[in-house]
Amino acid sequence: MSALLEAAHRAPGSVAALRSRFRDGKAAIVGHFRSARSTTTLAKQMLRALARHVDATLADLWTHAGMPPGAALVAVGGYGRGELFPYSDVDVLVLLPADVDGGDALRASVEGFITACWDIGLEIGSSVRTLDECQLEAARDITVQTALLESRLICGARKLYATFRDTTMQAVDPAAFLRAKTLEMQQRHVKYEGTPYSLEPNCKESPGGLRDLQVVIWVARAAGLGRTWSELAAKGLVTPFEAGQLARHEGTLKLIRARLHVVAGRREDRLVFDLQTAVAESFGYHPTKGQRSSEVLMHRYYWAAKAVAQLNQILMMNIEERVNGSEAAPARPISERFLDRAGMLEVASDDLYLQHPDAILETFLVFAQETGIQGLSSRTLRALYNSRSVMDGKFRRDPKNRTLFMEILRQPTGLTHAFRLLNSTSVLGRYLWVFRRIVGRMQHDLFHVYTVDQHILMVLRNVRRFFIPEHAHEYTFCSQLAAQWDHPELLYIAALFHDVAKGRGGDHSELGAAEVRRFCRDHGLARADSQLVEFLVRHHLTMSRIAQKEDLSDTEVIADFARLVGDERRLIGLYLLTVADIRGTSPRVWNAWKGKLLEDLFRLTLRALGGSHPNVDAEIEARKHDARQILALHTALPGTELPLWKTLEVSYFARHEAADIAWHARSLWRHIESAVPVVRARPSSVGDGLQVLVYSPDRPDLFARICGYFDGAGFSILDAKIHTTRAGYALDTFQVISTRLADTSPAAYRDLIALVENQAAAALASSGPLPQPSQGRVSRRVRSFPVVPRVTLAPDERAQRWLLTVTASDRSGLLYAIARVLARHRINLQLAKVTTLGERVEDTFLVDGPALQQPRAQLQVESELLDAVAAPK
Repeated sequence: MSALLEAAHRAPGSVAALRSRFRDGKAAIVGHFRSARSTTTLAKQMLRALARHVDATLADLWTHAGMPPGAALVAVGGYGRGELFPYSDVDVLVLLPADVDGGDALRASVEGFITACWDIGLEIGSSVRTLDECQLEAARDITVQTALLESRLICGARKLYATFRDTTMQAVDPAAFLRAKTLEMQQRHVKYEGTPYSLEPNCKESPGGLRDLQVVIWVARAAGLGRTWSELAAKGLVTPFEAGQLARHEGTLKLIRARLHVVAGRREDRLVFDLQTAVAESFGYHPTKGQRSSEVLMHRYYWAAKAVAQLNQILMMNIEERVNGSEAAPARPISERFLDRAGMLEVASDDLYLQHPDAILETFLVFAQETGIQGLSSRTLRALYNSRSVMDGKFRRDPKNRTLFMEILRQPTGLTHAFRLLNSTSVLGRYLWVFRRIVGRMQHDLFHVYTVDQHILMVLRNVRRFFIPEHAHEYTFCSQLAAQWDHPELLYIAALFHDVAKGRGGDHSELGAAEVRRFCRDHGLARADSQLVEFLVRHHLTMSRIAQKEDLSDTEVIADFARLVGDERRLIGLYLLTVADIRGTSPRVWNAWKGKLLEDLFRLTLRALGGSHPNVDAEIEARKHDARQILALHTALPGTELPLWKTLEVSYFARHEAADIAWHARSLWRHIESAVPVVRARPSSVGDGLQVLVYSPDRPDLFARICGYFDGAGFSILDAKIHTTRAGYALDTFQVISTRLADTSPAAYRDLIALVENQAAAALASSGPLPQPSQGRVSRRVRSFPVVPRVTLAPDERAQRWLLTVTASDRSGLLYAIARVLARHRINLQLAKVTTLGERVEDTFLVDGPALQQPRAQLQVESELLDAVAAPK
């Protein structure tokens, strides 16, 4: 690349000539990097070549502008490190001597220099200061102090720059600087989700990114401990091995960031979904049967970021000890192996783990058991980092270690924090080798927002909270069930293994069941306990699928699930794991309606397991009795319900609860033969949202018109119960939510209910043709990872109705588009379950109609549905 620079820079000419040379030179350097094989060495060469190219260009412009001989041009910030990414800012300081004549000539020269920089395409961030002004700004702003700390001379007065450099270093208070940068880093970590495993990480600013390495160098430099990893190693802050690891992972992150800039063609430090595949392909990665090319790239990034996060923590703690003199703080002995030093767990000797590998897991057991221990000391973290070689097959087979691991799982406190530490220190993946394979693995299913390992730890946390009284208000029913559970560690094991086989291809539930069976055998669990855990892992998706996709009023559905579960203990365990799993995927996936469906399935199955065969007639009479009591509480006259109930089939009472039956009767007793649609709404009894009742003379396009109204009004349908009376009226009940319900005050609900009742009734009374569905915009994430639309149409077990399942990317207007197709073919809808999983929908409909009995017509329906749900291009 030096040849490219020599060709680009000769004697300075006009600004136009400089512009041409600068652009051609930069294009040549970036083009060489783009076309060559991706290596960290090549990236390092490019970053330095770009910095030298900009140095030479700025020096030419400095001379061209006629800057005074006593001034200096100084590179600061990231540019001051002598490395420049293709689209990074170029931060410079025009340093003026104190006695400079600040007249019009100087002002004109400075303005001409800065203007020329922009004219040739150099996007500089510039400041013009004297030496004294630099010191004042640095004293007021830690960011300015940091930028000045990392500076180098480009051209101009060397003596002035040397004075500037010396006074800048003398003005730094190492302790205050360390404190400020530590707080700044903590704030930045919170801003970027507090994890290296964000699905769209910022490779510069996120935890484990390049900034974490830069912070270490800044605070070490401010404390006079070194400017490079080798200098830190010479001062004993890092071992030679750690210095090599730091350089290697820094090189990986720089390479990824450089490729990201080149692919994006702009300054872009986020590995956003839109760019991940293109960046991966620029590395030469290709999709395989089990992985996308982007997943290979992100796995490489996460491994580097995780290591950087570990080493950053070790080094920041080491530097803090050096700066604050806390290395010699008194320690309280815990045992022969461990000490409590200022609330941090510390090893008694640096080679403890090499001499006694079983002490590795003992560390986390002591951490969970000892009150007052807040974390692991830098000495302990370093010892763990450097003992990975002893965590081999022999280590995993050692009976001592297996006993210790089970003891950690059985601890009444500290479990969640212990497992997070186990993962962040890489011990968990080295002890459970199967877990190591999913560390940093992405999940491109549009509803998980965590990598697989982080999701598993989130589910483990959720299960743990079921057993903690302080969280009972969050999980009331789950906490009640957990109080009856005698061995919590069985649920913790199921949580650890439920997704551990993700990304292998095949059914991860079956593969995970095989893995957990092996774990239980190796760790000496009783046969009954092993079978329970294996069952939970194998069927961790079953309860959610049945609750959200099948008709819970169908006694056969409940009976089949009860036979699968077999006993109450399995049912409780499966329910707790299912709730923890759904809540651990994404904050957007869980809602109160899903919680109600799961709880309904649990209670119905529990009753079936009790040996009482469902008596439909008795159940319906009980619901009618309860509904009459509710009507009486609302001062309804005796017999109010009869006009409506005489028109209803048994299936209506089987599908609706007593409170809904009473509400329908109270709302409709005056409108049994109404010629116009009647719409009533009320706040949902399950979470935020509305429950909307629609009563109207039935017609083929009614459901489509209802969906069209809700779509246009900004509502999302969570559930629909469709019933047609003997008199030919549709009696439909919808659970809907809306962004309009951000204000949940009674007044806001009243206004929204009035609006829905009036507007929906007017929309349903219209008789014109159905409007075309809106081509709702899909999200950026859906565009990057589109869901292949799927439509399945199969007869139910009794061959009386058809089960229609639609899977597609979510967007506004989707349900309306489906409903229009059904209306066009006069397909009757009896039940609709709308399941939104992040940005993927899985909708299930129970339908019937003459068109479904003819193979050709059925194919036409399926084809039109696929066209309707396809994402807009």
